[in-house]
Amino acid sequence: MNLDSTPSPPATPLVFFERRELDALLRLYGRQVAAGEWRDYGIAGLRDAAVFSVFRRAAEAPLYRIEKRPALARRQGAWAVIAAGGVVLRRGHELAQVLRVFDKGRLTVIE
Repeated sequence: MNLDSTPSPPATPLVFFERRELDALLRLYGRQVAAGEWRDYGIAGLRDAAVFSVFRRAAEAPLYRIEKRPALARRQGAWAVIAAGGVVLRRGHELAQVLRVFDKGRLTVIE
């Protein structure tokens, strides 16, 4: 039995949402579920980004991804809403500003 007493290298920190950011995302999700637009979501914390994905059905590709990329905070803004085809719908420095893309009447899903 080999017991290695050397410490392991520090894990790479992951980017994740703060509590107030997650609260805003889940409020939006709740409104969209109540409207019948969204059915499921997924959250991922990665090395360079935190991603909140929303789905019409669990087995499909995400309708939208809301991404937080701190490395872009000083340039384009850390926040982005990306549609299913990879098109950036809105990018900005503040989450509330970026989430306005989902305001009623601004976006419709086409099947």
